[in-house]
Amino acid sequence: MTELRLFNSLTRQLETFTPVHAGEARVYTCGPTVYNYPHIGNMRAYVFADTLGRVLSYKGYKLTHVINITDVGHLTDDADTGEDKMEKMAAEKAQKGELTSIWDIAKHYTQAYWDDIKALNIRQPAHWSIATDYVPQMIAFAETIADKHCYELDSGLYFDTSTVANYGALARAKTEDGEARIDEVEGKRHAADFAIWRNTPAGETRQMEWDSPWGKGAPGWHLECSVMSEALLGLPFDIHTGGIDHREIHHPNEIAQNQARCGSDHSGARFWMHNNFLIERSGKMSKSSGGFLRVQLLIDKGFHPLAYRLMCLQAHYRSEMEFSWEGLQAALVRLKRMVMAIAALKARHAETATRHAESPTRHAEAAPRHAETSPRHAELVSASYLATSESKTLKQVQGDVPLAIQTTLDDFGAAVTDDLNTAVAITSLETLVALKKVDIAHQLAAIAEMDAVLGLSLLTVTRQDLRIRPKTATITEAEIETALAARKDARAAKDFAKSDAIRDDLIAKGVEVMDGDPLGWDWKLDV
Repeated sequence: MTELRLFNSLTRQLETFTPVHAGEARVYTCGPTVYNYPHIGNMRAYVFADTLGRVLSYKGYKLTHVINITDVGHLTDDADTGEDKMEKMAAEKAQKGELTSIWDIAKHYTQAYWDDIKALNIRQPAHWSIATDYVPQMIAFAETIADKHCYELDSGLYFDTSTVANYGALARAKTEDGEARIDEVEGKRHAADFAIWRNTPAGETRQMEWDSPWGKGAPGWHLECSVMSEALLGLPFDIHTGGIDHREIHHPNEIAQNQARCGSDHSGARFWMHNNFLIERSGKMSKSSGGFLRVQLLIDKGFHPLAYRLMCLQAHYRSEMEFSWEGLQAALVRLKRMVMAIAALKARHAETATRHAESPTRHAEAAPRHAETSPRHAELVSASYLATSESKTLKQVQGDVPLAIQTTLDDFGAAVTDDLNTAVAITSLETLVALKKVDIAHQLAAIAEMDAVLGLSLLTVTRQDLRIRPKTATITEAEIETALAARKDARAAKDFAKSDAIRDDLIAKGVEVMDGDPLGWDWKLDV
């Protein structure tokens, strides 16, 4: 198979992936700060990380993926100014009379994030690492580097960035505006120095604070990821992922801590990978205005969340991606085309399997050269594809893989191993789905293999699942289907007045009857 080549932000080059531990791939992904709901730009980062993990599994590596949950220590500015995001949210809720503890806030928004993870078919990592579970380890880590690399101020323990080699190399801070984002804190030796422990100010009480050698307080955001990645993956590990905004401050600070811990040649991860921003017409996705797009909003408007996953996969992860409702609609149509074509293949395969089961000898004579004709094989393959897809592999289908199918598999493999070029990989999948006169068992198995990488649930999602049904709709699906059946009968009887009356009534209730739908006679709700 083709070598896996990935873009390393640390070197700004494509590099061949060679694991630290043979046969394994250890990946750490910067997870959310659970003070608010994640927006769809945030979730793009996790679709990217999930795709990376799926490609590593596809390449045969034993994957250990860690995603952290930051429930303490992340300030409203990514550097060293502002309030802790969690404490700030708790204070805002208290001002509104919502006496919710910071722990309950973290629990609520963590669950909301996990709901989005499930909706987007993102695989569960090996570990969800919760920051507050690792505070003792964070204090111990800081103690091991404090003498040589840190200094104390009244506000806490600060890391002296001049004590490590090539600080900011990941961000290219001097040329890419990294340092310009860092505000001065009184007493810091250098502008880029950062807090690894923040003391609770005199006279204040935090909901989350711990005793430490430097005073009562809380860990810095940057310290958390260094500690959790080492605890769960060891140093060095293979790949660290995150949004491109982390490349400027957060990840350089992690690297500095890792160098202090392990030596100047150790950045912590061999590869640092970053996805680019999601852009909406008003600018970068942001929560600062209080109004932002969530996965749940897409669902409420009637869009299946896998349409957004496909939208992400259509763009390269290192490219900016523009979101629009028109673009989401186009992705939904593309997804529906694939789902419908695959459903037709499954139906044909089930019919063939049934015929073989009823009369295996007669049908064996007419079977394609590579088709397996035993009733037991037909039963297993049919049951597998009618139930679930991603567990099915080509190795479980007897006979040689037809050349046309193998060619599309090779093209697909070349695309995903070329720095996760999912946009090209999707076209290979569509080519595979459209192949004619090939063994359907092999075709479906190859589709399952590709879908295991793309994560679109193509063999289990139905056309009905993809219908646009806004949350605000008052008409039920059963009522729509009854009306459409009556309209069909009216059209068959050439009672066009009745047909038009039914259509007009549906339109008045927000149902668009798509007579000209190239995918077939369908409907969608537009409320």
